[in-house]
Order: sequence, then C-alpha cells, then structure tokens
Amino acid sequence: MKKITNKIIQHLGRKNYIIDYSLTKIDLVIIIWPKIFQVIRGSILRIFLHRSKGLIFLGRNTKICFKRKISFGKSIQIGDNVEINALSKEGIKLGDNVSILRNTIIECTGVIRNIGVGLIIGNNVGIAQNCFIQVRGKVIIGNNVIFGPNVSVFSENHNFDNPDLPVSVQGETRIGVIIEDGVWVGTRVVILDGVTIGENSIIAAGSIVNKDVPPFSIVGGIHAKVIKYRK
Repeated sequence: MKKITNKIIQHLGRKNYIIDYSLTKIDLVIIIWPKIFQVIRGSILRIFLHRSKGLIFLGRNTKICFKRKISFGKSIQIGDNVEINALSKEGIKLGDNVSILRNTIIECTGVIRNIGVGLIIGNNVGIAQNCFIQVRGKVIIGNNVIFGPNVSVFSENHNFDNPDLPVSVQGETRIGVIIEDGVWVGTRVVILDGVTIGENSIIAAGSIVNKDVPPFSIVGGIHAKVIKYRK
C-alpha cells in the first residue's frame, strides 16, 4: 500500500517524494479517505475555472469568487475554510503542486472603484495556515517558495500627504510584491508593498519586510535587516 501511495504521489508531480515508512495502513486510510471527497469537490470546481490542468483537492467550506479568472496547474490542494476572491485585471494563475492550507485568504479586490492587478504563483509552492495575500498591485510568487503560518503580504499603500483630509479619500499607491524562487518565509512575517525578495533567501519569523531583500540572504527583525548571507 505504501509503494502504491508513493507512486500515486509521484505521478501527481511530486518527484522523489517518499512517505514516512513508519506510517501504518490505518494511518494511510485515515489520510487518504478525505482526499476522495476533496477530489470530488475539486472536480466540480474545475467546471467553473478558466483553466485547470490536473486534479484539485478542495477542502470543506471554501469560498471562491470569480472562478473564471482563475487558472490552475496540476495537483492543487486548497484546504478547509480558504477564501479566494479572484476579481482582478489579470486574474489568478497557479502553477503545479501548489498547496494553500486552512483559513488562508487571497483577496484581489477590496473596492470595485479600483480592482486589483493579479496574482501569479509558481510551481511547488506551499502556503501554510492562516495566511493573507492582498492583491492590489501585482503579486508574483516564484517556484519552490514556502510560507509559514500567519504570513501577510500587502501590495498597496494609502496616501496620507494632506493632513487636512482623511486618509481614506487620498487614494492609494500600488507597486506590487515579488517573491523569487526558493524563498522561505517564516511564520508571522509581514511583507509590505514595493518589496522584492531575492531568490533562495530566508525571512526570519516575526519580521516586517519593508525593503528589498538580497538573494541568498537571511533577514530578520522590525524592520528586517540582513543577518548573514547563505553564500
């Protein structure tokens, strides 16, 4: 049973993926049984998407709006209670082997007077529980990126130059956020608009990132600064 499970997972695109051999047959049944219902829900969702290339494992109580603006690659996992609002100029594009876990929110548009630009997520990306991705400016997440739980990404800033006016009527600036390949974003990190995080860098837990992060660096703190380089 373990060999069959490994082959199925690898066939779905997880190359060289081997399950822990300490798992029992009962453990595997408990893990696999809900997947059957997730695939059924995902198959129904596929009908309404702009494009989908493979299986979708869809959790319970998900809320996905503007499905026709969403394109999925192969082997997409969306956990329970996830909310995705895809209303945007360019929509949402996910690569292969992307997982978005429980209670995560992806919000492309807040107000319809100025809808968001769009979101691109690459291959082999894992977004953990309770993350928030605000898509106002364009957000690009590369391949092999890991988000820890409770990560927040913001791609918009409110203008506040005139102290005699409420901030809410002064408009917004939108630069966008780029997270390059191989980045590990620790739990409770906040990434602000205009930031580019260089490839294979690591963002320490609890950091607030308000400026660009060099490739192959480890940064941390409020506001995040380079701690050391990986090369």
